[in-house]
Parts: sequence; structure tokens; C-alpha cells
Amino acid sequence: MPQIDPRIDAYIENSAEFSRPILEYFRGLVHQACPDVVETIKWGMPSFEYKGPFCSMAAFKRHCSVGFWKAALMDDAVGNAPGGKETKAMNWGAPGSDPIPAKISSIKDLPSKTVLLRLLKKAKRLNDDGVKVPKLTEIKPKLESPPDFKKALASNQLAKACFAKMSVAQQRDYVEWILEAKRPETRAQRIATAVEWIAEAKTRNWKYQK
Repeated sequence: MPQIDPRIDAYIENSAEFSRPILEYFRGLVHQACPDVVETIKWGMPSFEYKGPFCSMAAFKRHCSVGFWKAALMDDAVGNAPGGKETKAMNWGAPGSDPIPAKISSIKDLPSKTVLLRLLKKAKRLNDDGVKVPKLTEIKPKLESPPDFKKALASNQLAKACFAKMSVAQQRDYVEWILEAKRPETRAQRIATAVEWIAEAKTRNWKYQK
């Protein structure tokens, strides 16, 4: 019997109307390719486990994503970066012969059913064989927070504590957002907003995460 998680039902129901068919379609293919898969919610998105992390999907404001945890080990998967460079273990990958666009807004944007089932079965075999994802050799280094942002965090102990608990990638999202501001007024506003959101344990892109 399929191990259905009612939280994923709720996630799909609460997602934008355009995204529901995409999520239901991919979910169905996951169960077809791997009947013993277990549904769960991780990092706020529907995830599927089979002898460890397997694959996942997500809905955003105007697009969806699907991904394979071991995309870097799948020889027909490419990354989102130019040239198909793999940069992280979990990659919103796609087969080079039938590429997924950066943003999926309909089922037709996905690879064919045949291709998706092949990828899912390949991901299943990797987990069956206990193949581990190799350690990453290229990870963006931690980006140092600018002095004005540090000062603002220091003035709010809750925000400071929450920021310290965030992953390097989540911290980097905030720092880059602040550094990208063109005008001093914009930078100051972004810092104030960042501190407010961080104190609420929100990531930089929390608005687009279900």
C-alpha cells in the first residue's frame, strides 16, 4: 500500500491552482516507479524517501520544481548552472536530452513520462545499492556580513540567535540581498526587513515557500 502523507495532500491543496496538476502528476510517477517510497515533508516541501533521501517537489508563486537527491550521481542529469555544472547534492536536475526549464509552470514543461520514470528508477537503484553522494568539492564559502548588518543583528538578540542557527546558504541569501542594494536608503530598509524576518525564523525567500 502506498504510504501517503496527508500533509502533502494539504500542501497540494493550498498551492496555486496551476501547480496542483504538476505536483499530483510527479507524485503519481514517484509511487509508480518506487511503490515502497515513503512520503514526508522536509524543509517545508513534499519529499520522498526510500532507503534514505530520494526525491522531492515544490510549488512556488509562479512555478514548480522537482528534484533528485542524488542528481550528481546520475549521468544524464544536469544542473541549473550554465554548462550543466553540478554544484550541490540536491539538484533540480533534468536529463540533457529532454531538459526541464528553469521554471516549470505546466506538465508539458516536464520531461516525458518515460524519461521521468527512467530517472526515478535510476534514483531507486542508487539507493538500493547504497551509493553515497560524494563530498562536494565546490561549495560557496561563507559570505561575511557587512558591519551595518552585524550591528543591526546585535541590537536584536532574537534575530542574532536565529541568524546564527541558519545554514550558510540561508545566511548568504540575506547578505547578498543587502549587498545588492544600490542606494543607502534601500540598503537600510533591507537590513531592517531582514532583521524583522530573521527574528521570526524566516528565510530570505519565505514568501515563496509553502
